[in-house]
Amino acid sequence: MASSLVQRFDALTPSTKGMWLGLCAMALFGLTLPMTRLAIGSNAAPQLSPWFVTFGRAVVAAILSIALLIFTRSPWPDRKQWRALIIAALGNAIGYPLLLAFALRSVTASHAAVITALLPLVTAVAAAWTLRQRVGVGFWLCACAGTALVVVYSLLRSSSSGSGFQLDMADLLLVAAVVAASIGYVQGALVTPALGAERVICWVTVISLPVTLPGALLTWPATSVTGTAWLGFAYVGLFSMWVAFFAWYRALALGGSVRVSQVQLLQPFFAMAFSVPLLGEKLDPLTMGFGAAVVFSVYLGKRLGSRP
Repeated sequence: MASSLVQRFDALTPSTKGMWLGLCAMALFGLTLPMTRLAIGSNAAPQLSPWFVTFGRAVVAAILSIALLIFTRSPWPDRKQWRALIIAALGNAIGYPLLLAFALRSVTASHAAVITALLPLVTAVAAAWTLRQRVGVGFWLCACAGTALVVVYSLLRSSSSGSGFQLDMADLLLVAAVVAASIGYVQGALVTPALGAERVICWVTVISLPVTLPGALLTWPATSVTGTAWLGFAYVGLFSMWVAFFAWYRALALGGSVRVSQVQLLQPFFAMAFSVPLLGEKLDPLTMGFGAAVVFSVYLGKRLGSRP
């Protein structure tokens, strides 16, 4: 049956292959939130430390990256590329996963999916700022609308939980995680034309090793944790930090970045859907409604931002 599926996939046009591969990549990325929650547990039942999950997943990806870089005989980045790679490593290999892990100790994966749905739009803002690109007023209006939706959602959630009408610390951590990831993505994109997308991901994890390897050893769990926690850790190290990126960039190459990148809007819904069977979460109308509204603001902002 597997060979039959492979034959059917090979018979598809490159554009269709790109869309299907992009869909698979978003499903892999969508599992990141629930798998991270499995790895770290909750405040009531903690498992692995957020510090260890952050450092350890980067070490796993770095080991795989070293093997790939040696196998493909990839050249070292030149001196001008190191600055961008270091910033990308701080944002994508350390900042985003660490802030995300601490936030997920307090909120559900579905809740986090609504906040992190802003990532494509914030990345576009960071790109426009860094590259000094001019974008239309409509784009900025969508960016403000998406941000406002996230703030209102956080306030409503906080009020309904009895914490008062205020922003929770977990939501502030999620917003900071989105900012860290967006800056890292933009810096990585600056050196992608020279190094190639796959090699950028590899070098980002490799140059993080002086921090992540000692960090993982120092934060190694002192007490036993459940098998599901280790399963979640293995997933974010192997797939979230490595395999999913290769699938995503290959999808963009096959199907075209403009067309395939729209699949990215499905990632929050994958995260919500996977959270139900894996974590036993229940999707309420408030979360689904705000999630859809944020995704629509991102979609509209990307459409408006891509116009001359």
